[in-house]
Order: sequence, then structure tokens, then C-alpha cells
Amino acid sequence: MFNSANELEFLEETTAEISQLSSLALSGDPACSENSSAGSPEKTGYPDSVYILAANIFQGTRLEKSPEKALIKYGNEPLPSSTESEDESFQRLSYELAFSALKYQDILETILIDSYIFPSTTIPDHLNSLIIVMLYDFQDRKFQARLLSGNEESIAEVLEVENLLNSFKTKLAAALARCRIKHDALSIYHILPETVRNQELRASTLPLYAWINTCKISPEEVYYTLKKNGYNKVKSVLHIDNKVFAVDQHCYDVLIFPSHLKSDLLNIDLFKDYKLIFQDKSRSLAVHSVKALLNMDDDILMVNTGSWYTVAHMSVLTNNNTSKIFVCGVQSQAKDPDLKNLFTKMGCKNIEILHETFMKLELKDHRLQKVKVILLLPRCSGLGVSNPVEFILNEHEDTDLLKDFSQGGPSEDKLHVLAQQQYEQLAHAMKFTRAQAIVYCTCSVYPEENEAIVKKALEFQDHEIKVQPYRLSPPVLPLCSLKEIHLSTDKFFRMEPSEITNGCFISVLTRERDPSETVSVKDVLARAAAKGLLEGIELGKSSKREKKKKKQKMSLPKSSIADNSGIQMKIAEFLSRETNVRKPSKPTTNPLVPTIMKNTSARPHERPTNFVRSRPEDRMIPLKPIEIALPPVILPFPSPQGIRSHLPTPHFYYRWVGPKTVLPGYLSTPSILRRGEKPKENLPSSLPRHPRP
Repeated sequence: MFNSANELEFLEETTAEISQLSSLALSGDPACSENSSAGSPEKTGYPDSVYILAANIFQGTRLEKSPEKALIKYGNEPLPSSTESEDESFQRLSYELAFSALKYQDILETILIDSYIFPSTTIPDHLNSLIIVMLYDFQDRKFQARLLSGNEESIAEVLEVENLLNSFKTKLAAALARCRIKHDALSIYHILPETVRNQELRASTLPLYAWINTCKISPEEVYYTLKKNGYNKVKSVLHIDNKVFAVDQHCYDVLIFPSHLKSDLLNIDLFKDYKLIFQDKSRSLAVHSVKALLNMDDDILMVNTGSWYTVAHMSVLTNNNTSKIFVCGVQSQAKDPDLKNLFTKMGCKNIEILHETFMKLELKDHRLQKVKVILLLPRCSGLGVSNPVEFILNEHEDTDLLKDFSQGGPSEDKLHVLAQQQYEQLAHAMKFTRAQAIVYCTCSVYPEENEAIVKKALEFQDHEIKVQPYRLSPPVLPLCSLKEIHLSTDKFFRMEPSEITNGCFISVLTRERDPSETVSVKDVLARAAAKGLLEGIELGKSSKREKKKKKQKMSLPKSSIADNSGIQMKIAEFLSRETNVRKPSKPTTNPLVPTIMKNTSARPHERPTNFVRSRPEDRMIPLKPIEIALPPVILPFPSPQGIRSHLPTPHFYYRWVGPKTVLPGYLSTPSILRRGEKPKENLPSSLPRHPRP
């Protein structure tokens, strides 16, 4: 510690700087500005167990420096944590605090050196991580004292560090002020790299995505319940502060909510009862891509699923199928009861857990004989995600990602290691001979983890396997904008990080069609007839003996061919004559009834009647039905809907009938013939016979 004379001299030098103590917090930080908005309570600090867990996370993910540049030495011993640290809410707070300390590690270390806390203190090295995370929270509270709850148990290490920081309160404030002045920044938030600042800005405004568990509730019931709770359905939730929600354009069972409504939504029974589940949209896009490739009885193999909610969503989408979902990589059998309990609460029944890792799965495993689609979600850099804490907690990713996010991205060496692991997994998935499709999905924006991996795997796939090779297929998801169409021109589905969604990359690989399995038209018709889809239609094929017998009976085969061609010509002449009968005339008084003009070019008595030729009795040629589209016939109906047009029966034989009497008053034609009257010369050709309605 310093003596009183040194402290007094230091205070005299920094009196002007510490006068602005109230504005020394990270006012530029979106997260801080959101929490310090009007009407929200001021920060009062965290429980002791949160500081301990955050210090351990920081200890394992901090940026290590060379010995000559290291200003502070950190120990290797983790601090003992309590059972409260296993609670999800405590973990979330601890990860957020550790991530903030990681982002400002250099600045916080500089403040500790500039305020002469180091090397004057005698606190052991293994508590330095705790000093860093508590210092960040201390300045974020504008150096105000922490409010302790009466029920909370105190931890000795936390009290020791807290007393140290309080004793150096003035010096720490002055050091922070000098740091801001040195970097000419309104707050130390503006000292961060631009990539980190943009990422935090997106995270503060990114909407919430939740999928509907249709095993327990229908979408209509969800809409009704949300409306009862004051939520209105809109087309877009952007820049709306009210209680609203929208339906996603890519996934019909995904809803979107404004980000500031999460605490309110968690108190609704829909989320408490697993009827609505929060999850990043990229995972919903992945399972919907698999669903589009499935048949009714196809099984699915999921690799590196991360969140169990992804498995549950896949199960919900295949609830009406006989598909089974295999999840590999659950090495600890102790988790089985918890997972089964979770899936039971969510109504999922078709999930089977495999304890082998994916790379150790045998290609001829009898359990995987019906697996047709493999969903591969490899571990990636995750740089398309805006909120790394949510990504790590939800997807069970490694905490090392916090260090990558705090620095704006992974190192080249680490990116190379990730890309090699991704390639090996995709190449291994291609070796499962019974699988017909692979869906490869990442949350990365690096081509080294996306396009390069897929193209390399396609190029070097094993062609010695006696199955058809894989090829790149177009996206199976709907493309909802011109930008998405442009990004998918090379058959990859991409979504860039934006204010409405995280980044996402999806590639669909399918096996090429085997030429030997090409199905002819006759095979398709035969299968359709076997299933009863062509009832009433004969697909009989005359045998060679019948053809030979038929040729012997036909004395003039050429004449028969000529007869058939003649019949076709006369059918065409008949259709032409029927078309020429009706010509436009003056409009009738009833606008619903079409007009018919007189036609003097054709009279009833001049109608040819030799369409059916006489045939020898020994030649029996069966008549075949011919489909003829005729103009609609207007018939009277007593209903108030007026006169409707009906099409005639489509099957006719080569036979003519006489003029048909129609009811007067419904067709605007002059002198319609009555029964028993002789046809007059100015009447048009008689209409063909139609069945009565």
C-alpha cells in the first residue's frame, strides 16, 4: 500500500479528472445503454458465486501474453465454485461478465497498473482473474458500492478483492479517465475494434426466434394465446417497441419477437410448458432442409447437434412419419435420464441416443440401415453469430470461442484446425453408402469453413465405393428476396449477419441418379395401375399372336389405315363446322346469355351423314372413346344464381343424332324448332345431343 503523502499527491494531480466520475461508465456500450435506459433500475452488482464462476471462465479463456509483455501474472488454480453456479441464470450472468472482461482485458490491466494496485498489493496470483472481472463490474456501476442481499452467503475471496477495489476507488477512477483521454474516446467502449463494436450493436437489436412445438399445440392456438397476452401479429417486428410477433418467411413454424420482450415472454406458459422454444434461426433452417429431403420412413443421423432443442425440433417435424432420429456423440451415459426427461416433456418419441462419436461409428452399423439423410452441424468459429454467450450456452460450444469473439475472430492457425475437422467429418459422412443426402450447416462467415470444405469433399470423395457419387444440389429452402437469390446462385444457401438474423451457411449434397435405375413411362404407368390409380383405364397390350391373327383377318391393311386417317379428318371437319356455326351478332337483352347468329352456309338437310361406313360382318372393330372439347351449352336453372354453363360428357362415339329441341326463352335464337316441325332453311346446324342436367 501507499502512504498518505503519496496518496495526497496523486489526488492533487487528478482532481480535475475524477470530477467527471459519474460519466466514467461504458456509456457507449449498447448493452450498458440498454440497461441504463430511463425507468430501468441501476446496477447493484452480482452475487458472489457469479464473480467466482466468471473469474474461472476468464482464467481459462484470457489472452495470454509473452513473459516480457505480461503486466500481470495469473495463477493456474481455479477458484472453488458453489452449486449455485450450475443454475442456468447464474451461468448466463457469469459468461456475460467474463466476456466483457475479456473484451477489455488490455484496458483493465492498464488501469490496474496505472492506479498502482500492481505491484503494490500482496494478493496471490490466482485471485488476479477475480480482480479483473470485479473491476469491470465496479467501473460499470460507476464505482458505487455493491448492494448485498441478506440471504446471500459471502465468499472470503470476493470480500477481500472488493475491499481492495474500494480502497483504490479514486485512483481507479482517475486511471480510467486518463485512458479515455489517451485514446480520445467518449468511453472505453469506443476503444474496442470495429468488428467487436458492430457485433455488439447487432446483438443488442437482434430479434428473438422461437419455434412452435406442434406435438403439444397448433400454430392457431399459439396465435390465440399470444393475442390474449396482448401480442399482435404483424409482418415485421423491426423498429417496433410494442408487444408484437411475426411469422418467419423461411420456416412456417418459427415466430419472431422484438429483443426487449424476452423477460416478458419467459413468464408466459407457452415457454414454461415447452410449447414455444427460443433458438437461433440457423438451427431451424437446418432441420427444415432435412425435412424437405425425407420420405415417410427415412431415418436421420444428427452429428454435433449442440443444443438438444435442435434434436427436439427435428423430432417434432417428423412426428407424423415413421422416421427415427439417431443422435451421436453423447459420451456420458449419466446424461441419458436428463435427456429422456427433457424429450418426454416436449412430446418427442422417435429419438435414439448413440454414445459413440461420429468418427467412430461403423459404416455398416445395423442400427443405421435406414438412415437416408445426415445432418452435419460441425463445430465452427461461429463468427456469424452476434451474441457469443447465447451461442455457447445454447449450442454447448467450447468457451474458447469467447476469446475469439473478444478479438474479432479466430487466429489463422485455429481456423485451419477447425477447417480440417470439418472436412474430415464431411468426408466420413459421404462413406455411409445407404445415405442419400447430407445437409451441412455452419454459423460461420468464413469461406474456409463453408464453400471450400464442401468443394474439397466433393472433389476427393471416394469413387471406389459401389454407390453413386454425391453432387451439389440447389437449396431446398424458399428464397424470399433478391439478395438471397443472388447469394444462392452457386447452389449454396447463405444468410449474412444483419440486424434481423445471424449468419448462416447451408449446403445440400445428394447422390447422383443411377442410370440403371431409370424408370420408363411404361413402368410408371404399370406402378400406377397396380396401386389402383388408373381405375377404368385399360393398359392392355396385345400379344404377338393376337397381332398376327389380326393381320390375317384384315384383307386390306392399307385401307384400314386410310379409314382411320379418314375418320380423323372427318372429326376435324366436324369440330371446324361446329366452330363456324357460331358467329358474333347483336348483344341480347340478357347479358348472361351468349348470342348465336344464323348460319346459312350449313343447313340440317345438307349435313353429311356418311361418317360411319358399312363394314363387313366378319370385321369387328371396337369403337374407342374420343375426348372432344365442345363449347358450353346454356341450360336453365331455377336457382337464384342464374344460368350456369356446363361442359358436355367428354366421351362420344362416331354417330350423329337429329336436331335437339331446346326450351324457348333461354337462347336468343330465331324460331327454335319445336317437336314435329320441319326445319327451316334459315336455321343453323342442329346442336349435338347433350345429357340433361
